[in-house]
Amino acid sequence: MFESLSKTIGNVFAFSFPMVFISCVIASSLRLLYLYKTKKEFIFYKELFSLSFLIYILCLFQVVTFQDTSSFGRNNYVPFQEIFRYSIGSRLFFKNVFGNLLLFLPYGFFASTYLKSEKPFEILLLSFVASFSIESTQALIGRVFDIDDILLNLLGGFLGYSLYILLKKIVDLCPRVFKSTWFLNSLSILLLIGIITIL
Repeated sequence: MFESLSKTIGNVFAFSFPMVFISCVIASSLRLLYLYKTKKEFIFYKELFSLSFLIYILCLFQVVTFQDTSSFGRNNYVPFQEIFRYSIGSRLFFKNVFGNLLLFLPYGFFASTYLKSEKPFEILLLSFVASFSIESTQALIGRVFDIDDILLNLLGGFLGYSLYILLKKIVDLCPRVFKSTWFLNSLSILLLIGIITIL
């Protein structure tokens, strides 16, 4: 399962690379010029976080608009119908359930961190708006609307929110040095080098 997930993520990045690269160059150059003109401080880890959120959204767009209509069925407006369409534990069950959960876990985490939100309702509302817009768009471009995808996306968004709350509590217990800008910048650079090395 994890090997298949890793392969899928790799395929998404490979497929999305041209759009992601161009968008990142444009967004980064605009952001850097804005910081320069407004004389605002450049904080690497914050800028990297915002850029990561942009990359996630672009990759999400590619995944949910990819046209492979041969594998699509009918619109589903009945809750839990598609979730239990496949045998529990089967490859297709994991792909459908965990795929939709993992698809929105980063969204819940990014949105919670970006808004510094400690209210789950806010993240659930944002997750619903995003997921509903995705499902509605899919129905318009030849894919299908699936209420179960929305339910799973909501759960994924909530898990992302829960991860944010957990990490926030851990950070609150850490010594002040681990919260300093220089430490977070250094950690972000190491993380970025690690990701580049893997890719």
